[in-house]
Amino acid sequence: MDTSELQSWIGRTEVQIDTVQPGPARALAATLDQDPDDFGVRAELPPLWMWLYFLPVVRASSVGPDGHPQRGGFLPPITLPRRMWAGSRCHFFGPVRIGDELTKVSTIAKVTAKTGRTGEMVFVTVRHSYSRGGAGLMEEEQDIVYMPIPDVFTPPEPVAPGACAWSESVAIDPVLLFRFSALTFNGHRIHYDRPYAMETEKYPGLVVHGPLQAILLMEAARRRHPGKRPAGYSFRGLRPIFDFDAVSVCGRMKEAGGLDLFTVNGDGAAGMQASLSWAQG
Repeated sequence: MDTSELQSWIGRTEVQIDTVQPGPARALAATLDQDPDDFGVRAELPPLWMWLYFLPVVRASSVGPDGHPQRGGFLPPITLPRRMWAGSRCHFFGPVRIGDELTKVSTIAKVTAKTGRTGEMVFVTVRHSYSRGGAGLMEEEQDIVYMPIPDVFTPPEPVAPGACAWSESVAIDPVLLFRFSALTFNGHRIHYDRPYAMETEKYPGLVVHGPLQAILLMEAARRRHPGKRPAGYSFRGLRPIFDFDAVSVCGRMKEAGGLDLFTVNGDGAAGMQASLSWAQG
């Protein structure tokens, strides 16, 4: 694909201001079977839960057939029909507390065309910077991939996570996927509309959100290392995970410190791979 016209989107910036209200955090806590009462005003917001805020509020008339906002606007108008969050690289600089008023600055950093096993693909990298009163709190580079919809779903070659030091099962069902879609105002129909997911996008079932998997991995790591604060976190999708899969999260220590983390399906194939580093002190 010729992306020369799309290069003009590089450098485009969008600024948003939002308040970290307790409602979304309490609702995600309940969705993850945590105690919602732990997330009142001035409680610390867990890492990655920033994704509950600064949501793209789009009128119903501006929604595309896949449930995403129509193409164009801040993101470039790429015509390839399938759009997915491929991965992110995050850095954390300070705690966020419920009740804080934050500023988010988003910038289109890169637009790249590639050819994969399913055909042409376009990757858009967006940089997000979150701050409070001018003090940086979190930075993220997010990769969004656009690709064709195949005639038949063929999963990528399985990647085994290797030996993990710990593993725990995660209950995945359509209710979890629907609630997470609602909390992140994500209308992408592959996560809750089974006929659409199977008949239009050719998946064998409902797709588990990438950011949901990233949060499940982060929360599992935090439970095993209470008192530690993440400094950096990166993740990328290797293979789709579906609502019918027997899903587990697992991890192991890295030689240089930190953790390697994976979501794994019942066949032992990794769905998402993540790397976590801890803040010093």
